[in-house]
Amino acid sequence: MFIDRITKREKQILNLIAQEFTAKEIALELYISQETVNSHRSNLLSKLNARNTAGMIIKSLRYKIIELQGIS
Repeated sequence: MFIDRITKREKQILNLIAQEFTAKEIALELYISQETVNSHRSNLLSKLNARNTAGMIIKSLRYKIIELQGIS
């Protein structure tokens, strides 16, 4: 895993995914395209060696990439 290589933008996207934002909502929130959101999500799945979104969020919490208090 390349946890140390997760970018600030990828962390923002992880937090929004954990808050149940859709790709469209994330794109609007961060002023990027939906395709860019999906690209970041794909990169995160690979970096975290996760099979799906649930695994990605669990691993990001386990490795303290995101924290529960940042999630409403």
